Amino acid sequence: MLSKIKQLFAKKEQQSDQEKVAEEHLATAALLIEVMVIDGHMDDQELQSISATLCSILELDKGQVDELISLSKAEVEDATSLYQFTKQINDHYDLEGKLQLLTSMWKVAYADGELDKYEENIIRRVADLLHIRHSEYIRCKLDAKI
Repeated sequence: MLSKIKQLFAKKEQQSDQEKVAEEHLATAALLIEVMVIDGHMDDQELQSISATLCSILELDKGQVDELISLSKAEVEDATSLYQFTKQINDHYDLEGKLQLLTSMWKVAYADGELDKYEENIIRRVADLLHIRHSEYIRCKLDAKI
């Protein structure tokens, strides 16, 4: 009987780890989507940049990324603030992961060939919520241009 109870708790812990990873992925995708939609234009180049980024940094296949993007769009529409997404990132990403995400956000902003003031503003706000220093913010911006 004791082994069955241990198995039950182990199963719950495993599910919660999977849920945590899903929440991290959703938060990452949602922040990238926020950059894409903030200027009122949903450009194909920006969407391709998001898809490529999610495949790369989250190590997902194309089908998983497409599903994640769909879920993220719905989350972004329902979101009342950036905090719900940045909290997940702060809880689970180290500094390098945060910088990689910020650089990816800049790449999405630059993907259509125009940096909109709203895109720059949202990236600045996310950087502040992620506790990124200004020098790191600028480095990410410059790295994205390369």
